[in-house]
Amino acid sequence: MSKVLLINGSPNEHGCTYTALQEVIDTLHQLEVDTELVWIGKKPVAGCIACNTCHTSEDGQCVFHDMVNELDNRLDEFQGIIVGAPVYYAGPAGQITAFLDRFFYRNPTRFAGKLGASVVSCRRGGASASFDRLNKYFTVTNMPLVTSQYWNQVHGFTPEDVKKDVEGLQTMRTLARNMAWLLKCIEAGDAAGVERPYYEEEVRTNFID
Repeated sequence: MSKVLLINGSPNEHGCTYTALQEVIDTLHQLEVDTELVWIGKKPVAGCIACNTCHTSEDGQCVFHDMVNELDNRLDEFQGIIVGAPVYYAGPAGQITAFLDRFFYRNPTRFAGKLGASVVSCRRGGASASFDRLNKYFTVTNMPLVTSQYWNQVHGFTPEDVKKDVEGLQTMRTLARNMAWLLKCIEAGDAAGVERPYYEEEVRTNFID
């Protein structure tokens, strides 16, 4: 059975972001897809300090020993990743971007082929900008992006408000259905012997004479 990791990047464990992610989880379970929801908590999350320890040390661990290392060590358990975040000043909350900067930088090739999606929660505005920011983690690591009938956003100041956003919750359910369908398509392809993409060694162009 496929398993999807959902990361709640809100400082409120059971707030608006959680309410949106829970709608996704409930639908995935109906479609026989396993899930695990993790909350990054209220404590400060260190951003990347460009020390490159994760690439030079023998164990490949981030110098900050927190949930980034814990989840990276378990990455092979998950075939899909959904990141949820509240909107702060028209962007995703700082603690989730600090977390994801280190999570994806540590070993980006291990994300290739996993399905990715983001979910954002806002009171009023800034949802599409935040959605775009989060999706970039997936689109630079060879992760197919799972879409829905609209941008993956819910609106509300409280969880009760979000539950009244019938379009937003429907968008979450559609996202879950698309995620489940694509996971099953990948499983069927693997069983039928369809080869996964071959990736060339990465080449970088630095615009310096």
